[in-house]
Amino acid sequence: MLSSPTLSSLFSVFIVSAVSLVGMATFLLREHQVRRLLLTFIAFSTGALLGDVFIHILPEMVAKPEGIAMQFLLVLGGILLSFVIEKVIHWRHCHCSALPERSGHIHPVGIMNLVGDALHNFIDGALIAGSYLISPQIGMTTTVAVLLHEIPQEIGDFAILLFSGFTAKRALFLNFVTACIAFLGAAVVLLTAKTIPMLEWILLPLAAGNFLYLAGSDLIPELHKETRLSHAFFQLFTILAGVGVMQLLKLASL
Repeated sequence: MLSSPTLSSLFSVFIVSAVSLVGMATFLLREHQVRRLLLTFIAFSTGALLGDVFIHILPEMVAKPEGIAMQFLLVLGGILLSFVIEKVIHWRHCHCSALPERSGHIHPVGIMNLVGDALHNFIDGALIAGSYLISPQIGMTTTVAVLLHEIPQEIGDFAILLFSGFTAKRALFLNFVTACIAFLGAAVVLLTAKTIPMLEWILLPLAAGNFLYLAGSDLIPELHKETRLSHAFFQLFTILAGVGVMQLLKLASL
């Protein structure tokens, strides 16, 4: 019989994977509306990622003081690993791309985007499963943080695939296939958790490092591209709203 962490992990990965279909929303909105929506989600997910790290993950790590110095080194390792992954595949999240015109052939950037997205989703699945092995609360908040980050990412990925020459139907299908790679990441963690001692306590700081890298390297720079002061205040408010959601989840679990 499946254990509760297994069921929770698979259900959470299913929800996160289903977000890959959000690219269809771009057909219903004008380009400026898509950009405004993306910036709002980017600001909100920035707050959610940072809130998950500082409100949930780091306090959970500190609560288990054994080997805490090594765990903080693993946080640094998570940041550096995320940097290396992006460098190796020569790909960056394209959250705020305008929807470009479709070209007449399959551009290599589309293939590279799919490879990078598959790797990213594998890691997401592994981190979600590892978080549920710690506790249902950490698993849930990690899922929320990943989910909010996936929305602008998937819209950006969809735009890249259209630009690369894929049809809309093909782009949605391939986006969904790569999203399902998260199940493989979760399965690897769940199946090896009993054979690799303290696996979840390795994945937890790696998740913190990954989230810090995503917020600092991928999301916040996109927000800085909007320089109007009124929008800056709105972005700050939206970031704080994302942090607030993580705090509410913390209070709800007490």
